[in-house]
Amino acid sequence: MKSRIVVIFVGILTLWSMLILRAGYLQFLPNDRLNSLQNRQFQTKVTLQARRGAIVDSNGRDLAMSTTAYSLYADPKILENRKLAAKKLSKVLNQSYESVYAKIKDGSRRFVWIQRMLEQDKADEIKSWEMRGLSFVEEWRRVYPNETLLAQTLGFLGSEGQGLEGLELGYNQILAGNQKKVSVKRDARGRPLINDGLMFIENPEGNELRLTVDSELQYRLESELANAVSTFEADHAVGVILDAKTSAILALASAPTFDVNKAGKAQAEHRRNKIVTDAFEPGSTMKTFVIASALRDSLVQPNTKFYCEKGSFKVGDRIIREAETKEKFEDLTVSEILAVSSNVGTTKIAFKMGADRLRQGLLDFGFGQRLGADLPGEARGMVQALPWRQHLLSNISFGHGISVTPLQMANAFAAIANGGVLNTPYIVQSVRDAETGILTETPVKPIRRVLTPEQAAQMRAMLVGVTTKGGTGGNARVDGFMVGGKTGTAQKVNPNGRGYLKGAYVSSFGGFIPANDPKFVIYIAVDSPRKAYYGATVAAPLFSRMASYAVRKEGIAPLPMAEESTVNPKVRKIAAETKPSPKVQPKEVLTAAELDKVTEVATGETVPNFMNMTTREVLRRINGQDIKVKFVGQGTVNEVSPNVGSPLPESKEVTVILK
Repeated sequence: MKSRIVVIFVGILTLWSMLILRAGYLQFLPNDRLNSLQNRQFQTKVTLQARRGAIVDSNGRDLAMSTTAYSLYADPKILENRKLAAKKLSKVLNQSYESVYAKIKDGSRRFVWIQRMLEQDKADEIKSWEMRGLSFVEEWRRVYPNETLLAQTLGFLGSEGQGLEGLELGYNQILAGNQKKVSVKRDARGRPLINDGLMFIENPEGNELRLTVDSELQYRLESELANAVSTFEADHAVGVILDAKTSAILALASAPTFDVNKAGKAQAEHRRNKIVTDAFEPGSTMKTFVIASALRDSLVQPNTKFYCEKGSFKVGDRIIREAETKEKFEDLTVSEILAVSSNVGTTKIAFKMGADRLRQGLLDFGFGQRLGADLPGEARGMVQALPWRQHLLSNISFGHGISVTPLQMANAFAAIANGGVLNTPYIVQSVRDAETGILTETPVKPIRRVLTPEQAAQMRAMLVGVTTKGGTGGNARVDGFMVGGKTGTAQKVNPNGRGYLKGAYVSSFGGFIPANDPKFVIYIAVDSPRKAYYGATVAAPLFSRMASYAVRKEGIAPLPMAEESTVNPKVRKIAAETKPSPKVQPKEVLTAAELDKVTEVATGETVPNFMNMTTREVLRRINGQDIKVKFVGQGTVNEVSPNVGSPLPESKEVTVILK
């Protein structure tokens, strides 16, 4: 009997020991499976967005930022009066009772979002109810403090904080940072444990984008475009400003625009970044790159003459005419063809090149391909595949039968302005890592050289001729500065069929300032203006105002020029009667040797020899030097004061008298 008791006691002791050991094992030794079961029983996870990185302009001004917001969620199982809660919430949240109640009516659910990103006042009102089962999560809300500024470029976010368009989409991963999952603890009955109705979290931050855009320049561009749309009753207008040397985007805009904070209410047409997404036939601005390509291939020189058929040139079964029927040009140099925008003259240059060479030249200038800009949705445009019929070759030479984006056109002008290198345009200047603070700068990315420096200088001189008296771009001039550029007036393609829309045009102007040392490239296009339609009337004055603002904001000093242009003007001859117009005298063109001579850097502190130079040659001679020149008269330099070779005065001012 005694032995049985001992055996039973030992057995029970053994069992208890095993239970204690098992309990200790479960309590103190890790077990992934049991930990997972525990977490599932006593915790639920909610995914929260990191605080999104800011987007700032080149001067550090906020363009997009993140502020605190409150997201409301419910635990329907412990929400005692769900109908009353739905009724009260619907009033505060401006939602229907049915939509709110549908979220919380299932009493078996433990977590459901009611509304994300609530404002502080609404969150405070709901918290004042002290209604068990309603709680908040502190998150971050995207705010665009300037409302419409740079709207199409910045883009906007979806309801879950993801980028949907613009830079918010293109740089979504960099801006968003890492998502974080928050564990919400439950009690023994599975109810959430809430601290004062609010679940706090320290979100990691996304990286900061610093743009190349100048907010003040951007605001002025948007204002000018909006004014152009209103003044000329146009469908819309676009504009882009590039750094002439690097192709950094300093401003880009499309009007009408929209408030980014209310993007969901805006028309899709107004949200599109037309600078990069829309391609159109550019018209006569394309003549610039036809001539540049011919110059590059040594097929023409600025003073090469072409007979312009008195304004009517038969190509196959069609007649190529000038923009105005009264224009009856005869012999014109290449410089003059560009200055007066002769369709016939440009056609003859294109015929001399041939389709193969012209197509390759246009491709080399960046048309018909993506430039690789750091903006989403970039379009290729279209340069048609070979073969081209003669009529198509003619049309393409003056900007029809080809489509380009505004960004492509501006960037091609930048290649001429900077000395012949086509660069990749970019808008993100740097990315700042939120954790380390390290800045990653965007380097300048050359694509290819399209012109030699000498050829680019010749093209700049010819484009200055466009804006002198007698050229089509006179309205683009800026007092005190040399301006180069080209007008464009293109019939608008019918989007619903073949051919062109009657009476619908795209008016444009592309150019650079100051022409002697370009800093800014500006391209403007106005779609379907109804009060006027020539690029010289609609777009060129807008270019002038923007160019004037840009150089003065930058603090670039104007040149002390005479009233007349610094380039010998071509006097435009138009026949008013049936008799032929007199031949136009060729514009003065510098040879390669002369260009080298006049661009030499003046050395020493003595008055340079300007004798017998034109105003343009004098300006080239002093380019980059600390010398101020005052011009008196017109023609070539006849006298210099102080005398040539004498010491420069302290004011560094030299007076040249032209006769």
